[in-house]
Amino acid sequence: MQEIPVYVFTGFMDSGKTSLIKETLFENDFGGGDKTLIICCEDGEVELDEDKLKTINAKLAMIEEQENFNEETLNKLNLEYLPQQVFLEYNGTWDIATLLETKLPKGWIIVQSLATVDATTFEMYVNNMRQMIMEQLFKADVVIFNRCDDDTPKGKFRRIVKAQNRPAQIVYERTDGSLDENMDEELPFDISQDVIELSDADYALWYMDAMDNPKKYDGKKISFLALIYNPDKMKKGMFVPGRFAMTCCAEDIQFIGFKAKYPDSREIPHKSWMQITAEIRVEFVKEYRGKGPVLYPISIETADKPEDELVYFS
Repeated sequence: MQEIPVYVFTGFMDSGKTSLIKETLFENDFGGGDKTLIICCEDGEVELDEDKLKTINAKLAMIEEQENFNEETLNKLNLEYLPQQVFLEYNGTWDIATLLETKLPKGWIIVQSLATVDATTFEMYVNNMRQMIMEQLFKADVVIFNRCDDDTPKGKFRRIVKAQNRPAQIVYERTDGSLDENMDEELPFDISQDVIELSDADYALWYMDAMDNPKKYDGKKISFLALIYNPDKMKKGMFVPGRFAMTCCAEDIQFIGFKAKYPDSREIPHKSWMQITAEIRVEFVKEYRGKGPVLYPISIETADKPEDELVYFS
C-alpha cells in the first residue's frame, strides 16, 4: 500500500497554524498537485478558501468536537477523499493525548509535526497555563515562533522549549515573515576560562548548551556541584554526576547529567554530593545515541547538600 504522508500542525489558538498551512500550500507549492486533504479542528482568525483550495487539488474537512476526533472519523475521511497527503490542523485547546493515541487510517504516516507559537503572547500563556501550552509543543519536530521582533527573548524561549522537547528544531520568524537567524545568546558563564565555574543557576543552561553544541566544550574543564548517580549496577569505572532539574512543574522533575569515566568510581557513594572538576571530551556514547560530552574527573571533593537541590532551565 502506498504511504500517505501526514503533516501535523499544533499550537495554541491563533498561533498561526492556518497561515502556515496556506503559506506551505500556496506559496511553496508543496505537494506538486497531489490530492491534499486538510483536516481542520478549529476556527481561527485566518480561514481557508475552499474555492482557492480546489485550484491546487486540495479539499477541506472539519472536525469540530474532540470526541469526534477518532479512528472511525479519520477512516471515513480517508475513504471519502482518498488523499495523497494530509495536513492536520489540531485544536490548540484539545488534549494532545487524543492526537497521539488515535489510530490513523491504514497507510497514513506522520512524517513531520510542526508547532506554531505567537511570540507576543507566549510568556503570558506559559505563566498562566503552562501545561496546556507546552503540551502542544513537546512532540513537535519544528517549533516556529512567529511575530518576533528585536525585543523577543529568543534565548529564554529556546530554553523553555528545549527543556521539554530537546530534539525540536526552533525557528524564529519576524512580523514581516522573514526568518530571524540571529541566534547569538550570551551565556551566564565564561567559557574562555581555564576552568569554567558553574553556579547552581548555571548548571541547567550549561547542560542544555553542551548537549546542543558539544564540540564547543571539547577539551574544556568544568567545575560544578553534583549529585552522584552511582548505584551498584553501574558499570565499574563509570558514574553520572548531575542534578535534578524542574522543567515546568513538580511532575516534570528529571535527573540531568553526563557520563563520567573514573577508575576509582566504586569509591564514590551513590546519591552523595560532590564538587566535581573534570575535563570534557566529546565521544560516542550509546546512551546519547551519538557523540556527546563525557567527563573525565580531575578532582572530586565531598560537598554539602545545597539549600535548593533543584536546578532550573529559565
